Amino acid sequence: MRRAVTTDLRHCDILIVGGGIVGIFSAISAAEAGARVVVIDAGLPAGTNANAGSLHVQMQSRLLRLFPELAVNVEASLPLYLEAVALWVQLDAQFGGFELVQNGGLMVAESQAQLRFLESKARREAQLGLTVDVLDRRDLDRIADYLGPNIVGAQICREEGKLNPLIANRKLRARAFELGAQLVTAKVTSIEARQDQVRVVAGQSYTTDQVIIAAAWASGDLCRMAGKDLPTKWEPLQMNITEPAAYSLEHLIQHAERPITLKQFQSGQIVIGGGWPAQYDPESPVPEVLEESLIGNVALAGNLVPAIRNLRVLRNWAGLNTTTDGKSVIGRLTGTERVVVAIPGDAGYTLGPLVGQAAAAIALGRKPQFDTTPFTPARFR
Repeated sequence: MRRAVTTDLRHCDILIVGGGIVGIFSAISAAEAGARVVVIDAGLPAGTNANAGSLHVQMQSRLLRLFPELAVNVEASLPLYLEAVALWVQLDAQFGGFELVQNGGLMVAESQAQLRFLESKARREAQLGLTVDVLDRRDLDRIADYLGPNIVGAQICREEGKLNPLIANRKLRARAFELGAQLVTAKVTSIEARQDQVRVVAGQSYTTDQVIIAAAWASGDLCRMAGKDLPTKWEPLQMNITEPAAYSLEHLIQHAERPITLKQFQSGQIVIGGGWPAQYDPESPVPEVLEESLIGNVALAGNLVPAIRNLRVLRNWAGLNTTTDGKSVIGRLTGTERVVVAIPGDAGYTLGPLVGQAAAAIALGRKPQFDTTPFTPARFR
């Protein structure tokens, strides 16, 4: 049932900064509980709107290679990814389908050394509750015979999958609006947390009982406005999408050493990404695609799946990934109790609805559905 929409947006129960997957799902969760919600978003296609729709669960080799110091924190968070994908499956059923497919994710190896690495990784992930196996080439051919002859085996994580983020984002935003949440496109320039309320300036002044900061890489700057330091970093990455082909890639595909994600939508189009760098100037509205990343990314994809080599790339784009210390950041700012932070860890789109749901529960004074103690922003003191 649609809530009555307030015509005065200057005061609300919960004000959310950030209109991506975390912010929108925070809005849905809070509005379903009866709160008056305003979402303020800068309107930049930075993270959610640039996402390619992977549902990650296993540790990504890209992160292990580039940020080994974060591996322990990401590994400790793996059970959270299981909960996050389970929530996506529930939402897919609830909202009529996001083209979600959960046939598992393959992390392929091109050498015996890479396969031994995957065997070691799989043992550790299985201890944390993931359903993983290591397949030799004969086993792999039974489920993914499209892989090139250079592939000697792979790790499969059965909880992994993929969805169409264009459909998911549209349907979730529609649900937020249906519940009465209001969206304002503006840049926040001030957050002043007082004892009885929070004042937020974004073109005009807003007052609210609670603020949820769900602005990904920009959350650090917003927290500093509220008087607290939070170390967030942006990482510009780029992706590509091909023309449609016959549907054959049922899995999410990654590599044991090299940066790649490969997935096929039900439309037949294939999204090629996986951490190739883009170029970003903070003074520019969006990141820019790098030619060398485009060429390297699609060449690697064609090497792994030879059948797609002749497909045309129709579009490429860039977005901003967010990093802190490898773990999500969920909870109230110490000493600024009316401000709640909601930043998902690595693979932020996968974790987005779960983190947004938890942030809304905290803002409403309720107990989140999982223990958020390990993710509190107080750890950065």
